[in-house]
Amino acid sequence: MENVVITIARHFGSGGKTVGRMLSEDLGIKFYEHEIIEMASEDSGIAEELFNQADEKLKRTPLFFGKAKRGEYQGKLIRPGSDEFVSDHNLFNYQAKIIRELADRESCVIIGRAADYVLKDRTNVVSVFVHASHEYCVRQAIERQAYVGKDVDQFVRRTDKYRSDFYRYYTGQKWTDARNYDLCLNSERLGFEGTMQAIEEYIKVRFGGLPNGK
Repeated sequence: MENVVITIARHFGSGGKTVGRMLSEDLGIKFYEHEIIEMASEDSGIAEELFNQADEKLKRTPLFFGKAKRGEYQGKLIRPGSDEFVSDHNLFNYQAKIIRELADRESCVIIGRAADYVLKDRTNVVSVFVHASHEYCVRQAIERQAYVGKDVDQFVRRTDKYRSDFYRYYTGQKWTDARNYDLCLNSERLGFEGTMQAIEEYIKVRFGGLPNGK
C-alpha cells in the first residue's frame, strides 16, 4: 500500500508523544520528533543550535498576530547568500522540506512541527490531535516526571501556549481547531492504548489496511 504518514499534535501531558511511539512500534514504522531539526540542519548546513534558538525566541516573545509579520508556510526555500537565509521562517521551511521528503519516502509518525499543515494537501496523511483536560495533563506530567519543578500547572499552560503560538505563527491557523485534523481524540477517555487503536482503526477504514499489512 501507499506510504501512510501519521502526524500528531498534542496537549502537553496528554500522551500524544507516547501514543506516537506506540504506533511506531506496533506498525513497524519510524518515529520522528527532534530528528526533524537534526535532519534540517544537516540538509541546510545551518547549525542545529540556530533552529533551537528560534524555538526559544518564540517561547519568550509575545505574538501580536494582527500586527506582527507571520510566516505562513508556502514551501519556498531561501537560499544561502540571502540575509533571510537563517530567518525563523526559513528555518521552518527547511524543517517542512524534510517533512515532505519523509512523506514521499516512507510510512512514519511525525510529532508536532505543524506537520499536519505542511502535508495538508497529501492524500496519504492522517492528521491527529490528542487532547485531554488540563487537570489530567498536569497529573500525567507529574506521574511521568515530564517536568521537574514547583509549578507544573503553569508549565503545562506555558507549553501549550507555545505550541499554539508556533502553529499560528507558521500556519496562520488555530492549533486547536478540529477542522485542521482528521481525528481529535481524548486520551483521558480512551487511554493511550485506546487512542492508538482508534488511530489504527481509522487507517484501516480509510486505506483498507495498515502500513505493516496487519
